[in-house]
Amino acid sequence: MSGTSPTTPTPTPDPGTGTGAGGVALGVLIAPLTLLVALGHDLLERVLGFGRFARFAGATFVGVLDAKAWLRRDRLARQLYLVGTTSLPVLAITGAFIGMILAFEGYRQFQTIGQESRLGGVINLSLVKQIGPVLAAVMLAGRVGCSLTAELGTMRVTEQLDAMRAMGSDPVRVLVVPRFLACILVIPALTVLSNLCGVLGGFLITTRFYDADQLLYWRYSEQFIQWFDVLSGLVKSVFYGAGIGLVACWKGFSCKPGAEGVGEATTDSFVTSFVTIILMSLVLVKVLNDIDYMISGGVDSVFR
Repeated sequence: MSGTSPTTPTPTPDPGTGTGAGGVALGVLIAPLTLLVALGHDLLERVLGFGRFARFAGATFVGVLDAKAWLRRDRLARQLYLVGTTSLPVLAITGAFIGMILAFEGYRQFQTIGQESRLGGVINLSLVKQIGPVLAAVMLAGRVGCSLTAELGTMRVTEQLDAMRAMGSDPVRVLVVPRFLACILVIPALTVLSNLCGVLGGFLITTRFYDADQLLYWRYSEQFIQWFDVLSGLVKSVFYGAGIGLVACWKGFSCKPGAEGVGEATTDSFVTSFVTIILMSLVLVKVLNDIDYMISGGVDSVFR
């Protein structure tokens, strides 16, 4: 035996196995392409999902015309009660506290410039035009929208929707349309309630806690708020209700199988509804304000 140990032969890199310099270079080239393919696939799925949602919304609007399918006491009236009546306490409480918070936050700033008597006009105008409708919509999306999604999602997971189709019944007209109409019909009343409680809350803090003049509080509120401001807030609430109803029902109809799918759809329903409310608010604020200016002779087009 010789004193030298045998040497282990070095393996030759195989370009086909991805080892060696050639494999590393190939991996560097493939990685961006893989990312691009994944992004393209995700974008395509989102476009297809939006198309399915648009078709669902169209079927809902067409189903509204079929009053025989949803204009029944056990369908529309029940949803009006669940969506509207059960939401009254939480809307009244949150609206009142929002008005109080605005009064606490704004009084010192207005007092420093000697305009605390005008605080009522600012608070009430903010509530009527924007905060009241958005607050009612967010509460409706969180309390009612998630409930609608969970209910319809459970029916999808347990194949109740497929059973209705097999029996010749349209789930959109029977289940979606009553819930969609309930959201539209109820949210203006919820907005009015939220506005009234917010105005009362702001009034109590401003006049009772800070001892501001009550007559000036209401006088400036009357000067600041016009009828178009009240109407614009109610118009916004109708759009918010329609968006919440469509999104909540669609998320329930398209949820993934299993309990995890229903939970994910419920969470996604609230997030999507909230984003929809914000986007609608952005567009409606511009359009309605320009319409107000057009009526008063300020501008000629809502596109300026």
